[in-house]
Amino acid sequence: MALKFFNSLSRKKEKFREITPGKIGLYTCGPTVYDFAHIGNFRTFIFEDLLKRYLYHKRYKVFHIMNITDVDDKTINKSISSNISLKDLTNKYTKQFFKDLNWLKIIPADEYPKATNSIGKMIDMISSLLEKGFAYKEDDGSVYFRISSYSEYGQLINLDIKNQVISDRILTDEYNKETPQDFALWKSWQSSDGDVFWDAPWGKGRPGWHIECSAMSNIYLGDHFDIHCGGVDNIFPHHENEIAQSRCATGNLFVNYWLHSEHLLIQGKKMSKSEGNFFNMEDLRKLNFSAECIRYILLAGHYRKKILFSTKKKQEGARVINRIKDFKLRLNSLKTFSKKSLEYPEEYNDFIKYLDNDLDSPNALSVFFKWMREQNIRLDSGEKNDSFLSSCLNFVNAVDDIFGFLPIFKDDIPYAVKNIAEKRQNARENKDWILADRLRQDLIDEGWAIEDTSNGYKLKKTKNFYKI
Repeated sequence: MALKFFNSLSRKKEKFREITPGKIGLYTCGPTVYDFAHIGNFRTFIFEDLLKRYLYHKRYKVFHIMNITDVDDKTINKSISSNISLKDLTNKYTKQFFKDLNWLKIIPADEYPKATNSIGKMIDMISSLLEKGFAYKEDDGSVYFRISSYSEYGQLINLDIKNQVISDRILTDEYNKETPQDFALWKSWQSSDGDVFWDAPWGKGRPGWHIECSAMSNIYLGDHFDIHCGGVDNIFPHHENEIAQSRCATGNLFVNYWLHSEHLLIQGKKMSKSEGNFFNMEDLRKLNFSAECIRYILLAGHYRKKILFSTKKKQEGARVINRIKDFKLRLNSLKTFSKKSLEYPEEYNDFIKYLDNDLDSPNALSVFFKWMREQNIRLDSGEKNDSFLSSCLNFVNAVDDIFGFLPIFKDDIPYAVKNIAEKRQNARENKDWILADRLRQDLIDEGWAIEDTSNGYKLKKTKNFYKI
């Protein structure tokens, strides 16, 4: 079965065809670092991790960019109310975000650009939109995107802009507007902004929220790339506006596939900071949730379906994780073989078939759990030939590579580390010694030493990989 994703742009499942064979450009909307990210935010980030892990498993090379929004209305307002500089505020929450990513075993992005480091590109894109007539300046120095100039506006959400209901996000980002739907590309400086401003040809100020992602994706992935992800809240206005300004500025298609994860609910309501009904990662650690338990709870349901979160799910999640862990330990205790086998049990094909179908994790995991129960029965009956044990371990390891459900065993190598090592091996084969040296340092930073051998390489652990 061909790999298919539900594309929010076409509102249907489509066969995935990458732009460059074997390589994928992936952009995911990162956090706005004015507070701690909560479990609802991490539902999206863990879905994106599942996507990337599965693409790795399918042997794609993924270049992943996740932005850090470190200047917008929320960050500025929080810095003022907290009497702390914008830089100190956003650095604090960015640091905590990375710690949470690490704890949750989310494979790092290749780059984490900050909005404040990409202002020059934003000014260039806004200048292009002004020159082409897609944007206009106000007397105060603000610049707005003229929605009426882009006939395809509303395509992502199937929106009739004549009957548009303005969302809170647009209201909080607006100054003067030519029409109710026009959105800010550049906001002129206001006294309430304090020392947060940059100089631009049309006056000092700061970028609007939407142009930030367009600029950062363009810097690293170019005018046209494969996949853009986020939560359903991002569809409108953020991603709709990204499409409009990016296509108009560059004249290119921008993104081929748009993937969005659904809300996480608590007591029947969407989890959000505005509702005050959320848990951050420190809250869950204090409740003795493991990272693997959280990953299971968030990945057991399909990413396009709402999930009900409750602390009562901890027991169920822990029980499932322990079943998988005990099964792997049982297999390891019985194996006598040393040579690696590439064989998988037949059920692996069904597992992959479901994941190929828009990452159908519930059905894929159902196949795996049914198979695991049956293999435990076979082990109880005394079966333990090398071929059987090897194929079982291959399947368990594949599930863990894709879902990240198992804690790190003493002799295990984390998938992220293996990925860096493989990239380094490719660099060596291509005689790209500078890249190979940089990747060796990345491994050292993550707590692993690498030794080159005639058969490839060996990895040795020097310190804990996942650290809080």
